[in-house]
Amino acid sequence: MSNDEFRAAMSRLAAGVVLVTAVEPPLDPDDPAAPAGEDVGMTATAFMSVSLDPPLVLVSLREGSRMDDLLAEQPRWAVSVLSESQRHIAGRFAMKGRVSDRLLFADIPYRRGEATGAPLVGGALATLECHTEQRVTAGDHTLVIGRVLTARVPSADGGPLAYFRGRYRQLG
Repeated sequence: MSNDEFRAAMSRLAAGVVLVTAVEPPLDPDDPAAPAGEDVGMTATAFMSVSLDPPLVLVSLREGSRMDDLLAEQPRWAVSVLSESQRHIAGRFAMKGRVSDRLLFADIPYRRGEATGAPLVGGALATLECHTEQRVTAGDHTLVIGRVLTARVPSADGGPLAYFRGRYRQLG
């Protein structure tokens, strides 16, 4: 089986789309003049609920990606479940060779999570704040299992953003 055959087969599995966010710690936390930490975001389609008791979720990150490296040292992170009207956010944070995360967040409404300080996207169907419980290497990805610290359903408007056959889609 080739990588292309595997990719084609898996593209037939519809997935929800989320934005995973975290705050990169300041370079020198002891120096008040040092630059503050930067918000970091990444679009993910490999995200799932793992357990109700305790509440656990899992996100799959490409090994060595900026988010993988950040969550290896920063255990607190957040997830915004994107709505069908937030396709532009998913595309923006999924771009290869993209601009800095600071610019990507510039015109997106968000609030800071109370447990993580990470950005939670306004208009998301649901938001979760998590603390990493376990990291598992799986091929060229890292599976990050997080304990859910907060879960909110701030918006009931619209349906979920889905990813199917290599494109963002709407249900129905």
